[in-house]
Amino acid sequence: MLWCPVFQELSAWIKVEQLKPYHAHKEEMIKINKGKRFQQAVDAVEEFLRRAKGKDQTSSHNSADDKNRRNSSEERSRPNSGDEKRKLSLSEGKVKKNMGEGKKRVSSGSSERGSKSPLKRAQEQSPRKRGRPPKDEKDLTIPESSTVKGMMAGPMAAFKWQPTVSEPVKDADPHFHHFLLSQTEKPAVCYQAITKKLKICEEETGSTSIQAADSTAVNGSITPTDKKIGFLGLGLMGSGIVSNLLKMGHTVTVWNRTAEKCDLFIQEGARLGRTPAEVVSTCDITFACVSDPKAAKDLVLGPSGVLQGIRPGKCYVDMSTVDADTVTELAQVIVSRGGRFLEAPVSGNQQLSNDGMLVILAAGDRGLYEDCSSCFQAMGKTSFFLGEVGNAAKMMLIVNMVQGSFMATIAEGLTLAQVTGQSQQTLLDILNQGQLASIFLDQKCQNILQGNFKPDFYLKYIQKDLRLAIALGDAVNHPTPMAAAANEVYKRAKALDQSDNDMSAVYRAYIH
Repeated sequence: MLWCPVFQELSAWIKVEQLKPYHAHKEEMIKINKGKRFQQAVDAVEEFLRRAKGKDQTSSHNSADDKNRRNSSEERSRPNSGDEKRKLSLSEGKVKKNMGEGKKRVSSGSSERGSKSPLKRAQEQSPRKRGRPPKDEKDLTIPESSTVKGMMAGPMAAFKWQPTVSEPVKDADPHFHHFLLSQTEKPAVCYQAITKKLKICEEETGSTSIQAADSTAVNGSITPTDKKIGFLGLGLMGSGIVSNLLKMGHTVTVWNRTAEKCDLFIQEGARLGRTPAEVVSTCDITFACVSDPKAAKDLVLGPSGVLQGIRPGKCYVDMSTVDADTVTELAQVIVSRGGRFLEAPVSGNQQLSNDGMLVILAAGDRGLYEDCSSCFQAMGKTSFFLGEVGNAAKMMLIVNMVQGSFMATIAEGLTLAQVTGQSQQTLLDILNQGQLASIFLDQKCQNILQGNFKPDFYLKYIQKDLRLAIALGDAVNHPTPMAAAANEVYKRAKALDQSDNDMSAVYRAYIH
């Protein structure tokens, strides 16, 4: 994969096979990509070509002037003898012939070099690791990979890219801030745990952007907070989160309703809390990730619950997917005791949780959000700050409503293919070659084709999220007929005893 300096604001990596000649595909790509940033990239390329052409013309003009001056000097110094002129002419002819042969040899050598792939040439030219961010944060030079250096050899060698300071997006919501952790080169399109190196910069808007470059380093690429971290709930998502917090060097105290689940993490270096109240009282920031609104309330308001451990300065971060009313109620009781509150539900599944590649949606105490930055870096690839409490809950329900509806549609399509005599595998192959192609689509279809419904995201939880999303629409008198239809299919699957299977088991609702 190649680092693309044109897309510097996106920290883009491009696969070699996706590279296309600029002039041949320019008009086609402009028609397909109508975004502002793509147009800015095209303008930057055109500006570079204009400057390069200007330099070539200036160089040619200067060379011509030099040649004329040399010729004039030679004419003045030459003898008038005709024999001498003939000798000189023959000598010049030999020089020109030799120069022509030299050019042919150089061209041949260039051809041989060109037969090698850009990636291979880069590896031969420089052992330097790719993707390293610049050490000096004030230095705005784009981190250039050795591959780019290889490709810049020849006519482009003298050109140095001059990046401009990125301007804030004019239409951006001032209440919307986010961490953008760029994913970098992987050997295949699959989920893999990555470790990250932080780069902090202040944008002109005043918001904080924390970018991470994949260093594929071991523990230490993230500087863990010195605050004591607590974590309540070691389910499918919580287990992966805690594991990554420990790997990145955080001090973590854990609690789970079923105590046996804590044993593995104690072996990895976690401390054991006997009750939620004890964890909160002994830790600076306590995270919680439980199944539904009732579990979230019980955890805070129940016997030996979170609220009993809250005192001024204590921080509580609820990562459960619940409705906005529930999270608002929890925020109020925590703050009433002098505590600080942040909601931070996560988008992803068990695999993404294990790999530290979750997407975190946060809202509430902005200062607490920033205090959690090293934790969010350890557990996720991206985190968004969405403003006041309740916004993250709403956004999370909308995201899962779309995902749940899509899953039901996938199952519906596969069963329709089957009953009409079409190959389900061929349908998947076709979808994987089209615009719907995604890891989610491929994995869930494979689950169905293989009859493997081991939970990666419980069916009962996606149905819960659909139900809460429909209620959210009802509260603002907004129709959600697609989600409502999907919800009925999931309810049918639950009636068929599929609650504790993966959401892809909704397929069984169509075949029974």
